[in-house]
Amino acid sequence: MPYNPDIHHRRSIRLKGYDYSKAGAYFVTICINQRKTLLGEIGNGIMKPTPAGEMVQTVWNQIPLYYLNIELDAFVLMPNHIHGIVVLKSQSKESSMTLGKIIHRFKSYTTAKYRHGVNQGKWQAFVGRLWQRGYHERIIRSEKSCDYLRQYIENNPLSWELDTLHPHSILDNSPYAKENP
Repeated sequence: MPYNPDIHHRRSIRLKGYDYSKAGAYFVTICINQRKTLLGEIGNGIMKPTPAGEMVQTVWNQIPLYYLNIELDAFVLMPNHIHGIVVLKSQSKESSMTLGKIIHRFKSYTTAKYRHGVNQGKWQAFVGRLWQRGYHERIIRSEKSCDYLRQYIENNPLSWELDTLHPHSILDNSPYAKENP
């Protein structure tokens, strides 16, 4: 059934009226559905990816090869989510690539590759969707904010036990907790 706002009552978490094809930097968090730890595990603050996690990281790293107006900044693969900074460079009239389209394509492609790995018996199966519906983003508006988010991304594996996306965490140390409750 197609989305109908009168029936489904979904509330957009996107900034109302903001043009997400606009040049700029964006902090993105994408989570595995039901926060299943399919991408790896963390021991002693070091992320040890599964082969599926390595595939997800490879696909992420290849985004600029397919979308010339995209640059990638800091990135971290976690057991059940990823954080990354995506930079959209200036758009041409022929290119209308938005942050949402990039994330949608990333999720679709990694899901197809993951399903292929499951079908070959290589990776742990999942029920329903691989990724949660939607994603979290933050428009990065200053160099200070960007530096803070880079540091957060770099240190994320070290604070895994306290991470709100950890399956057993009760704390909220996320970088968007203070600004976007």
